[in-house]
Amino acid sequence: MLKMVLSLVMAAMTLPAPVAVEEVVRKDWKVRGQAGLLGVREVRPDGPARGRPVLLLHGARVSGVPSFDLPVPGGSLAADLARKGHRVFIVDARGYGTSDRPSSFDRSALDNPPAVTGEEVVDDIASVVDWLRSTTRHRRVDIVGWATGGHWAAWYASEHPARVENLVVYNSLYGELDGHPTLGRGSDYEDPDEPGHFDDARHGAYRLSTGPSLVTSWDSSIPVDDKSKWRDPRVADAYVKHALASDPTSSDREPPSFRAPTGAMKDSFYLATGRQLWDASKITARTLVMRSEYDFWSREGDVPTLVADLDKAEDVRSVRLNEATHFVHLDRAERGRDRLVGELVRWLT
Repeated sequence: MLKMVLSLVMAAMTLPAPVAVEEVVRKDWKVRGQAGLLGVREVRPDGPARGRPVLLLHGARVSGVPSFDLPVPGGSLAADLARKGHRVFIVDARGYGTSDRPSSFDRSALDNPPAVTGEEVVDDIASVVDWLRSTTRHRRVDIVGWATGGHWAAWYASEHPARVENLVVYNSLYGELDGHPTLGRGSDYEDPDEPGHFDDARHGAYRLSTGPSLVTSWDSSIPVDDKSKWRDPRVADAYVKHALASDPTSSDREPPSFRAPTGAMKDSFYLATGRQLWDASKITARTLVMRSEYDFWSREGDVPTLVADLDKAEDVRSVRLNEATHFVHLDRAERGRDRLVGELVRWLT
C-alpha cells in the first residue's frame, strides 16, 4: 500500500505543468469589396459572444493584424476584447495586409498619384459592415479606430449613422485646426510649387517602410532612455516582424520593406492644415474620444474640437490617457494600456 501511495505521489510530481490555453478563437475571412477582396480576421471568445460585432481599424501605415493581434503577451487588443465576450473583427483596408492591392502597386510608386484615400476606405468599411449585418444578424456594429483608423471610422459613422451603435476614436486627427509639427504646412508633404496642397508627384501611390522606421517615432515619444521600461521588447519585435510579413514583396527589397498606400497621408496632410473631410455633426453613435498624453499624431485641440461637433451623438465622453504614447495598446499595462482596455470595455459593454 505504501509503495502504491509513493508511486502515485511520484507520478503527480513528474506530470508536466498545465499549459495555459488562450480563450479565443481566430478565423480569417475574405469579404468582397468594391475594388477586390478585403482581408478580415475574426477574434472571438471560445464560447458564446455577446453584443454587437466590434470592428478594429488600423492606421495609415501598418495593417490590422500587426496593429491589433500580435502573438505575444500584451500584443493583442483584439484578444483582450474577445476575452471580455466580444466578437472582434480586424479589418484591412484595400492596399493593406491581406486585402487586395491597387494595380498601381505593381509599378514604381511615382508612376501614379496617392492610392487609397479616405473615400475608398469608407467604401471598404461599408462592404465589411454589410457583410457583418448579413452574417451576424446585428443591425448595428461597434467601431474602434486608432489614428487614421479613427478618422476613417468616424467618417463612416457620419455617412451611415444608423449602422453604428458605439464609436471609439483614439489618437486621431480631426479637421478645422490648421497647424501640425510634422504633417502640415512647411512639411515634406506640402507641394513647394503650390502651398497648401499635398505633393502628389513627390510621394506617389505608396511608400516603403523598413523595420527600424516603425519604432523611430515610438522611441522618440517615450520619455526615458530605457524604452523597455515603457514597452515589452517582444511586442516591439513582433510588431516589426509582422508588419514586414504583411506585404509578400517585403523580402524583394534590401533592406526588407513593406508598401503602404499614400492616400492616408494625403488625407492627414489636409486634416493637419484645417480642412474638414467629414462632418462629425452627422454622427449619432455613442462616441468615446481618447488621446494619449505623448501622442505625436493627433493634437491636443483635436479632442475638444471633435467633441464640440458631436452635437447629435447619443452620448459623448472624452478621455486623456496620461503618460501614454501613440502606441498605447502596445505599451506595457501600467503605461496606459490597462486604462485604454478598461475604457474600451466599459464603453462597448
